[in-house]
Amino acid sequence: MAATNSPRAADAFTRALDSFGRERLADARVACGETLRLQPRHPGALILTGMLELREGRPAEALRVLGRAVKLDPRSAPAHYHRGNAHFLLQAYAAALASYDTVLALQPQHVDALYNRANTLRKLARHAEAVAAYDAAIAAKPAFAAAYVNRGNALRDLQRFDAAIASFDAAIGLGAGDAAVHNNRGAALLVERRHPEALASLDRALALEPGFAAAHHNRGVVLAALQRFGEALIACDAAVTLAPDFAEAYDDRGLALYGLGRFEAAILSHEQSIALRPDVARFHLHRGNGARAAGRAAEALDDFDRALLLAPDYAEAHNNRGLTLRSLERLEEALAGFDRAIALRPGFAAAHASRGDVLRDLERFDESIESHSQAIALTTRPECIDVVRRHLRMKHCDWRGLDADLAQFTVAIAGDEPAAMPFAVLTLLDSGYLQRRAAEAWAHALYPPDPSLGPFAGRAAGERIRVGYFSADYSGHATMHLMAGLLELHDRDRFEVTGFSFGPAVRDAVRARVESACERFIDVGHRSDREVAGLSRELGIDIAVDLKGYTGDARPGIFAHRAAPVQVGYLGYPGTLGAAYVDYLIADRTVVPEGSEGYYREQLLYLPDSYQVNDAKRRIAARRYEREELELPREGFVYCCFNSNYKILPATFGVWMRILGRVPGSVLWLLEDNAEAAKNLRAAAAGHGVQPERLVFAPRVVVGEHLARHRCADLFLDTLPCNAHTTASDALWAGLPVLTCLGEGFAARVAGSLVRAVGLPELITESLAAYEELAVQLAGDAERLGALRARLERNRGTAPLFDTLRYTRHLESAYALIHARRLAGLPPASIEIPAMERALAPVAAAR
Repeated sequence: MAATNSPRAADAFTRALDSFGRERLADARVACGETLRLQPRHPGALILTGMLELREGRPAEALRVLGRAVKLDPRSAPAHYHRGNAHFLLQAYAAALASYDTVLALQPQHVDALYNRANTLRKLARHAEAVAAYDAAIAAKPAFAAAYVNRGNALRDLQRFDAAIASFDAAIGLGAGDAAVHNNRGAALLVERRHPEALASLDRALALEPGFAAAHHNRGVVLAALQRFGEALIACDAAVTLAPDFAEAYDDRGLALYGLGRFEAAILSHEQSIALRPDVARFHLHRGNGARAAGRAAEALDDFDRALLLAPDYAEAHNNRGLTLRSLERLEEALAGFDRAIALRPGFAAAHASRGDVLRDLERFDESIESHSQAIALTTRPECIDVVRRHLRMKHCDWRGLDADLAQFTVAIAGDEPAAMPFAVLTLLDSGYLQRRAAEAWAHALYPPDPSLGPFAGRAAGERIRVGYFSADYSGHATMHLMAGLLELHDRDRFEVTGFSFGPAVRDAVRARVESACERFIDVGHRSDREVAGLSRELGIDIAVDLKGYTGDARPGIFAHRAAPVQVGYLGYPGTLGAAYVDYLIADRTVVPEGSEGYYREQLLYLPDSYQVNDAKRRIAARRYEREELELPREGFVYCCFNSNYKILPATFGVWMRILGRVPGSVLWLLEDNAEAAKNLRAAAAGHGVQPERLVFAPRVVVGEHLARHRCADLFLDTLPCNAHTTASDALWAGLPVLTCLGEGFAARVAGSLVRAVGLPELITESLAAYEELAVQLAGDAERLGALRARLERNRGTAPLFDTLRYTRHLESAYALIHARRLAGLPPASIEIPAMERALAPVAAAR
């Protein structure tokens, strides 16, 4: 700084410096003014005046004064430094950087210039250079806590989150632990998925500054990542209360509501974020996700389109638009959406899996398998997708690599993660242990209990028992073909029956019949799981019956919210659901024999005959088929199996081929699910030395015609490990004996239950060797087989299997007992229902 020759000016400047040091800024300004009146070119007074202007928020005036100081002394590091600060405050970052560079050329260890230069580089988005500049400041001043803080922020900008956390930790260790540091540390820990640590850091920020809106918001995001959606909602509510224009907090509030299944409320929250920031594509995406979940597909498409207008390369929007189009059965458009998402992000595993699903819908199976293979290659835990791929292959009997897949699934299921879709496990692995483990992992990961609806109100004894049946299949589906008669026969003096439908509103004769059979029938497909459970509670449902389990279009989330105080798994899914909130499973002593109870998470309700209901009103077409018109040989033994092709495993097929080899002139009549399956099965037959033409394939026809054509077969051969279920009842109702082999799991014992309940226990075998031998013997013993058919014909009208009224009363007894236990405050317990005395008129065959 240039010296002054005026003693009076020097004295005034000394007073100015003293006042400035004592924070007496007004006195300092007066003394600086006196100095400059006495000596207008006093460099020190000009610099101090500039500093005062900066302190008082007038950077433009500071810049003018400091410019004079620089002209007087171009080598004045303080003048250049404070001039850089003025440029910084005026957001003239390039000029600020030039000023700091000049300072450092004059004084390379000027710590404050090193630090402010780093801050300026960060403002210029030159984050890597900023980190190096902070490192230089820290090297000059090792205990520089503020430099560690902003170094952490720059590292976070570079997405080097581990290093950022370390920098924040260093700052906190040096005493710079204010709320902002803990908030930024928590945000970095969130990205690193170190959720418990992130939560602790954010809690510390809020302890220091309870009104810190950003910390409340970040805490909500962490809680949502932990699936603690109720707490996440509270945190986001606090953020928007403190900062009503906080668009991101409204968006994450919507995501918390979505996680709670409150889709309509989520949509409203996303609309608030959009009103504040209509230019943010992800806000529109999230609103679209809420609309799609709420069943408002058209609105969802509009939202995804708006997102794509703002961000044409938004892969998630293309993918979610494709999912919506698939739900509308606009399959080719959906496929185009998934293709675009993958083109934008080749590693988008979910889009590859969704593409595989829509290709399956289009029956382009090879391409579907390839897409699922891509998804598997791109995910860190591929087993779930791999099971989907294997299930697709089973649908067209492609058994390549099956043994390796089954070994992989077995190892994966034994782990702690949800490794495989439970339904696929039932069809592929006959292990009660693995089936339960797969179901429990699936329920825990995807459908954990949600107690947010609270406890149930009290219930008076003596009122009618309110039963709710929940299904997506209220139409001509196998489930309704079985239970339509049960719905009609419920004792209305004792039971009030409500049907909850979340499937397509197919207007067919079965739908009309079941709607009229229910006292109340409600389409809930457009409602969230939570909303459906809430509606069930409003209606006072005592017993909620899940008819879907883990099959297609199932809604386990409804039961995770507790739709009723007692919840029952029944009919549609032959196995445990593995969920603590499913209290009972309807069974019988054949499907769940003594000693296998441990394979089921639920308590068991043992019905006395068979767990499976049947409808004695089912019509068999009057048409009498000739074998030739069905492409069957006029002479020779006809074995048949009308099970879905995915149930055919190589071991069973090998037995079938040995049977054909031992019974000259025999054929095997199978359902043709698809042409690819027929081609693969014929090739497999040739591989066993059996002429491919000995496999005959039956196309799908209407139910009555299908039942009628059973008369052209001699013996139904069952599959293992997933038996014939409705298909076995079809055969027996049509008068065709069913030969089965018992396995370990529920699904592997269903046909045995049905055959026993119709009075043909000798058709139940316990090994594939015995199964093969009996199939061959019956083909060579017309008298024995004829006697079985005659007994079946007699028993159709008298045996329990087709006595719908008897079955209904047994099921009602079970309902009454479990309801009584609940009213008495007793926990669920396994119950054996005693058989009622037969006092019903014989059932006439519906021919």
